[in-house]
Amino acid sequence: MNKTTFLLLTFCVISVSFSQKNSLRKYKHVKTFYKGISKKATELCLKNNIPPAALLAISGLESGWDTGYIGQITGNILSLGLRKGDMELPALRLPRLIKTNKILFDSIEILNYSESELKWENRPESLKKDYRPKNIAGTTYQLGYFKNNPKEKAKAQLANINDFVTVFIGRKSKLKAYRDVRKKMDSLVTKHGKKILLSEKTAIDFINEIGGKPNTFNYRASWPKKVIYIIKKAGLSQLSKELNAGKSFEESWTSTN
Repeated sequence: MNKTTFLLLTFCVISVSFSQKNSLRKYKHVKTFYKGISKKATELCLKNNIPPAALLAISGLESGWDTGYIGQITGNILSLGLRKGDMELPALRLPRLIKTNKILFDSIEILNYSESELKWENRPESLKKDYRPKNIAGTTYQLGYFKNNPKEKAKAQLANINDFVTVFIGRKSKLKAYRDVRKKMDSLVTKHGKKILLSEKTAIDFINEIGGKPNTFNYRASWPKKVIYIIKKAGLSQLSKELNAGKSFEESWTSTN
């Protein structure tokens, strides 16, 4: 085998291994979603002793990588419920595009279609916090606000992440599972330093602590499995490690490590 052939085969093996390990990275909407939040989210998580890969995976699952209409309207990509004083996205009447089955919420986009192309449906109240500006939060007005104001959308998503790491999964939470997992993460950091939070094992342990059983983030047994799948198939632990080391998102996302 000559040197050129050997190098070509080596490249092919690495490429196949990478595609299997990080198979979710081939999707444009997955990359776009993580490009927007991963750097800041990693910083917020490390500051508050939360495994970044776990947070990134939860946000991807709960928002459908920002394809769900509730997350797009509210900026609530983590599907956080209401707390006292929060504004809720109310019940809505929205059209579904018959051809693609997509729910439309932006009034400007809706005007592009004829009534024969749309099927109007009643959508129940979300029970989720609305991160739009105070003058429109909790109303049926300007549902496409974040779609048309991407910088404000980015701020809202980071506010949502901040709520998760500082309040929702709180050290003084009423839910024992949350108190216990915060105690566990704090102990790990005390013993091993912040870098332990970048470990895939730590992220998986965190997910198993806050889901899959009663009185947790999501009681369904399938929920942790779905989140862990995303952690592994999007290479989120490695991504957070490389971002923390100072690499750019583009460099980190295309890495084969």
